[in-house]
Amino acid sequence: MESLELHLKRLKLGDEDTEGEDEILESLGGVLQALAEDKHKASTLLAEGEILPAFGRLLQSTPACAVKAAQVLAEIAKNEEMKTPCINAGLIPILVPLLNSTNQELLLHTGRAIGRICYDNNDLQEQLVAAGVIDSLVRILSNYPDDEALVRVNLLALSNLADLDTAKEALSKTKVAEQLVHQLRQVNHHEKVEIILEVLQTLAENDALKLQLAEAGIQDAVTELLLRLQDSSKPEDMCSLKAASDLIVSLLLGDGNCVRMVQLGVVHQLLDLLEQHVESGDVSVQHAALSALRNLAIPVANKIQMLEEGVGKRIQMLLRSEMPPVQFKLLGTLRMLIDGQAEAAEEMGQDPTLLNRLAQWCGSKDHAGVCGEANRLLASLLRHSRSPQEVVKAIQEAQGVKHLVSMATSEHVIMQNEALIALAIASAISLENIKEAFKEAQLVQNIHKLLQSESTGPEVKYNAIGLLCSLLSSAELREEAEEDQLTSTLEALCGHSNDNVAKQALMALQILNEEPSLLGP
Repeated sequence: MESLELHLKRLKLGDEDTEGEDEILESLGGVLQALAEDKHKASTLLAEGEILPAFGRLLQSTPACAVKAAQVLAEIAKNEEMKTPCINAGLIPILVPLLNSTNQELLLHTGRAIGRICYDNNDLQEQLVAAGVIDSLVRILSNYPDDEALVRVNLLALSNLADLDTAKEALSKTKVAEQLVHQLRQVNHHEKVEIILEVLQTLAENDALKLQLAEAGIQDAVTELLLRLQDSSKPEDMCSLKAASDLIVSLLLGDGNCVRMVQLGVVHQLLDLLEQHVESGDVSVQHAALSALRNLAIPVANKIQMLEEGVGKRIQMLLRSEMPPVQFKLLGTLRMLIDGQAEAAEEMGQDPTLLNRLAQWCGSKDHAGVCGEANRLLASLLRHSRSPQEVVKAIQEAQGVKHLVSMATSEHVIMQNEALIALAIASAISLENIKEAFKEAQLVQNIHKLLQSESTGPEVKYNAIGLLCSLLSSAELREEAEEDQLTSTLEALCGHSNDNVAKQALMALQILNEEPSLLGP
């Protein structure tokens, strides 16, 4: 380390004119070599020698010295203990203007030095943004898109800064979206893919940047990436697939983007990916892709297009998956897809394979989430169908009625109401054919429990009494209601604080007190 001390002394006392350039470059090279041999010991000597302020002068001297000095600083800053001395030496305000250089080597080492010194330092990063570093980074990406090392340094810098609101605001005034989309289309190395996707994911949190990304063609770029990676089983590619799917989810948080991505065929790329990995593979990738599919199915225009393109059938094919997280998302996606789509609900609601699978999952005690989603889909098929009579018949044949009755007593209000409405539809159109199934499932007794419970909300009680009114047209079910002493419960509900519940209870009570002969056959 004696030679290092000599090099440091020369640098500290070095002239600024070009006559001493060779000696300065030699000493800077000596410092680099010492850092390579023993980074910790060399850093200690650098700190003790108070040499860092001299780097401020070197960075502003000749181009060759500036490049070498920036390179040395980038190596020094690898040592966590040297970051604060670099900051205290006032080097950041000197380094930042160097990002305006046209010397690519200087840009590379300066970017590395700044990135390492400022890493994980929020205050310094805010200062960098205020100093205009965002414009410089985007300009470098634009000017040197094919310089792999330089692009990587800039992407890492953007990754570190993009979480800041001030950085997002500054980025929204640049053409960063175009540059990132361009890089995503060109990238062929998984590490760079991950960095780009990470930056894009962060930027997608900002509405203005999300719009710019859409205008720059991010949908096409992500689709192309999915196509390139979908056949791979490498762990790193699976991570990239998950990140790309997560990005799609983020981009879909606006209806305009959602519709555009369906028009571009993203749905089928996601389904291709899922079909290849349904039997095995990374669950997190499938989960992310399914989250994206579910979001895509929200806008009505998308539902129509997706159903016309056979997406419903393709999703059903994936139900053979034995992975509960995948099953859960698949069911939710199907439910979203048929929402308000009568023809699709009618078709699926008469598919014995689908209904038998749903009935199987409705009875699952091992996975509450899958059980809940299966029940909700079963109710949705009935609620949205254009021809509910046929769907009721098919559900009854698949032994699904008992599950709807059980769903009505769920602890979740939404599920209770969905089940009660589905059962009301079934009883209104096919009570004679389905009453035996209702009796076996003890529907009347379950309704009574709902009405008696103080924890049952007014809306659920209202829907439960409405269903009861329909059931009372059956002499056998009416007899069950009388035996279960529902009259006294209804009398009590006539004084309920909710007017709708009170009126509904009074109507049910009147029906129950009428002579059976007046109710018709």
